[in-house]
Amino acid sequence: MKIESITITDIAKALNFSSSTVSRALRDSYQISEETKRIVKEYAHKNNYHPNLVAQSLKSNKSKSIGLLLCSVPNNFFAEVVSGIESIAYNRGYHIIITQSHESQEREESNLEHLSWRSVDGLIVSLASETKDMSTLQHIHEQGVPIVFFDRVSDCFNTHQVVADNIGGAYNLTKHLIESGCRNIAQVTSSQSLSITRERKEGYLKALAEYDIPVNEDYIKYCEHGGMMIEEIESAVQELLDMANPPDALFTASDRITIGSFALLHQKNIPIPDKIAIAGFCNFSSPELFNPSLTTIRQPAFEMGKTAAELLIKLIESKKPETNFEKRILPTELFVRKSSVKVAAVV
Repeated sequence: MKIESITITDIAKALNFSSSTVSRALRDSYQISEETKRIVKEYAHKNNYHPNLVAQSLKSNKSKSIGLLLCSVPNNFFAEVVSGIESIAYNRGYHIIITQSHESQEREESNLEHLSWRSVDGLIVSLASETKDMSTLQHIHEQGVPIVFFDRVSDCFNTHQVVADNIGGAYNLTKHLIESGCRNIAQVTSSQSLSITRERKEGYLKALAEYDIPVNEDYIKYCEHGGMMIEEIESAVQELLDMANPPDALFTASDRITIGSFALLHQKNIPIPDKIAIAGFCNFSSPELFNPSLTTIRQPAFEMGKTAAELLIKLIESKKPETNFEKRILPTELFVRKSSVKVAAVV
């Protein structure tokens, strides 16, 4: 059953106050006494008063909503990011409208159209694997909609970016695998178009160079949809296993690819880490429950979400156009567990 809500006018009549007094009391204005505020707020709460958000948005030209574009909600990393964003947005009076691209540029653009129709005050964006044409986002940005990129970012226009230290994390992970006795280290990673792929490859190559290990491009496999389909992970891993000189370690570069690759090795009864060590970027909540426990690079997903929300709201509420943008790079953490430790000695 629908419960009818009351208006400011109804409260004013019931309490014998003016509508302006009630409005100011509900907004906690300094012009209204604490006792009057208490009376008004108690009556409003008991009688199901809710502010008219549509009227407020028309008056202020603000919807108090933020659009969030990401590839997939059922993903540990992105779930933590959403929690971080909401922890800031809720306290600042903003609502989040979440959309998923499922790694499709077409779906991403459809979501953008929907969010534009909803007149969101700003956008927080992590790009889909398929996205190569940035014209739609550029047009929205040129229309004055603030945008903040996180994780999967683009330099197509100037704005804030929030990322993990992908280069440093990949370097530390690869170095750990080398110091565990691995020399033929393969990388199973995401689409070549993504910033995270380029940065994680850079860190991987940096560690190989430091230890004078030749780069074998055949050891680098790309999952063009970020491992969204298990078939692309299975194809990449199987190609590596079928090589004349198969790898002795897998560096997996995302949550889905890490968990998918680990599961496939188990299905094929390949001993981990004795035959193939495995370690990767993964924000799975309990990697120690894997058998063997899984070595991971953990990204500060919650902090990334908080930072992106703070930067976007600052853009939305700024009285003048922002011209100074920054790229916030947040540190990653390496957690060494049994899946990657082949030998005790350090090289």
